[in-house]
Amino acid sequence: MDTRRIARFGLLTAMALTLGYFERFIPVASAIPGIKLGLANTVLLYGVYLMDGKSTWLLMLAKVVLSGFLFSGLSGMLYSLAGGVLSLCAMLLLRKAKEIGIIGVSVGGAVFHNIGQITVACMVVQSRAVLSYLPVLMMSAIITGALTGVMAKYTIAALKRAGFGEDKGE
Repeated sequence: MDTRRIARFGLLTAMALTLGYFERFIPVASAIPGIKLGLANTVLLYGVYLMDGKSTWLLMLAKVVLSGFLFSGLSGMLYSLAGGVLSLCAMLLLRKAKEIGIIGVSVGGAVFHNIGQITVACMVVQSRAVLSYLPVLMMSAIITGALTGVMAKYTIAALKRAGFGEDKGE
């Protein structure tokens, strides 16, 4: 990596961590546990649309590991990793479909993030009863994924206009 790409990666990692931290203070649906806006997803969407796959995977892993150590511990890291892997797989696949825009990619990422987390929850509590919570999580994923997608759409467009366009190099 050259100096510019390393600096960009560091800034994106810091941004993802900061957004993830601050969203803890935004009461989205305080009566429903586990629902967050997913603001750090805007940073991953930047990666999906403007960076190479390897760098985007590294960005997701850096966010998961560092936020786990800083905010949620090993248990939280496990849930976040499962959600992050499925989410990023979904977003990278959906990105290839020309008829699906960034908002759809974001919603897909949010849905699969919740599927990953609920899968881990089923394994941790050793019960499928946790799956009854899935419809609530899917509705929240559609809403928050759309909101995050709108934010990412306008943020990425502004960054491109400012000269921070694609970085697909090795």
